Amino acid sequence: MHVTFYGVRGSVPAPGPQTARYGGNTSCVEVQLADGTTLALDAGTGLRTLGNKLVREGRQSQVHLLLSHTHWDHVLGLPFFAPLWDKANHIIVYPLANDAQERFQRNIFDDIHFPVSVNDIPAKLELAKPSSAPWRIGSALVRPVQLNHPGGAQGFRIDDDDGSSLAYLTDNELNAASAVIGPDALARFSEGVDLLIHDSQYVLSDMPHKLGWGHSIVDDVLKLGVLAQPKRLALFHHDPDRTDDALDALGERSRLWLAEKAPSVDLVVASEGLDFTLSGR
Repeated sequence: MHVTFYGVRGSVPAPGPQTARYGGNTSCVEVQLADGTTLALDAGTGLRTLGNKLVREGRQSQVHLLLSHTHWDHVLGLPFFAPLWDKANHIIVYPLANDAQERFQRNIFDDIHFPVSVNDIPAKLELAKPSSAPWRIGSALVRPVQLNHPGGAQGFRIDDDDGSSLAYLTDNELNAASAVIGPDALARFSEGVDLLIHDSQYVLSDMPHKLGWGHSIVDDVLKLGVLAQPKRLALFHHDPDRTDDALDALGERSRLWLAEKAPSVDLVVASEGLDFTLSGR
């Protein structure tokens, strides 16, 4: 399984000199499975760069899109996804955690928010309706899980047939007051994966003002890493006001803490262009 980050910010794109190293695009991660199947996790503004790459490499004919939810920062890149504008391509969108599944196309491509309507998209855009989870996509099994976020969100665990594995848990407040899932259950869900990607938008100084906003404090994410014991933990969905220098410092503090509490877990701060080949068994 090959994983590449194309957008790592949360809430709103954050271009500019103070965010250039980690990147200012919103959530989008490419997963290329062992059999070559292409998955896109979320359709934030980073999806535009991914689409251009797929076209250049001739890999755009079929793309499986897994959306955590349909807040703007997770779908804003979809109208600018190059494979969407070629009738030879097939984009498959998997079920959402709430009733937005049937509405999200119309809300984006409605002649008001974007000049092209959904009926004028050349590619085949399919809303997948698998009978039950886990979903079989290419060479992998994909398991969804409901997360703690206003309006609902879902995360995914992807287990490829070659033994490599990934958990993608963004827009999740680990210790939400009215949680649909707690840290222990999420640790079991993501236990032992090669790569755990988790929403890490806030730090302690952001609280209590942003309590209940549906995003996690970095300290809680590190504790999840201790419980789940992934090979690698990636801090993700960075606050748009978090500068590159602040993320450097955050990463250093987090590595020192994990080195003491969970020395087998490698810590990375997600950045655009960062990629991994997950070894699995």
